[in-house]
Amino acid sequence: MTTAHEAPYVPEHSPRLDWAKHAPEVYKAMVRLDAAARRGLDPTLLELVKIRASQLNHCAFCLDMHTKDALAAGESVERIIQLGAWEESRHFYTAKELAAIELTEAVTVITEGFVPDEVYERAAEHFDEAELAQLIAAITVINAWNRFGVSTRMVPGHYKPGQHK
Repeated sequence: MTTAHEAPYVPEHSPRLDWAKHAPEVYKAMVRLDAAARRGLDPTLLELVKIRASQLNHCAFCLDMHTKDALAAGESVERIIQLGAWEESRHFYTAKELAAIELTEAVTVITEGFVPDEVYERAAEHFDEAELAQLIAAITVINAWNRFGVSTRMVPGHYKPGQHK
């Protein structure tokens, strides 16, 4: 009898399109935009933001990349795991990180058509205007990356930490 642990994994899917190959100028512009958006932001906080947006957008490729980068940068497995339930796990994060995570959710899931004033104000308490502008840019950029990853079905599992830095 075969147990669940002995069963083979299902085969990985194929990507729909190598978008970077077919739109190289867009890819290069995204890389430059990503580099500009992260300037001045704490790298650990930035990885938490990228992971949370990628969770919300169901981007497996970006989740693979940013969890590996976060772990390589010294982030704990526990904090990464708890990020999906941060509202119930607030004690794992600083007030500044929570403000960034909450803003990430508001910007990512913008179905109400706006970022609530109280969410923005909490973020503004922890980030000066320049940092807040950078944070909003970084959230916007990871959402764009997620959309490329999800729509073209980029395959997770092959990324090595720091590979795209």
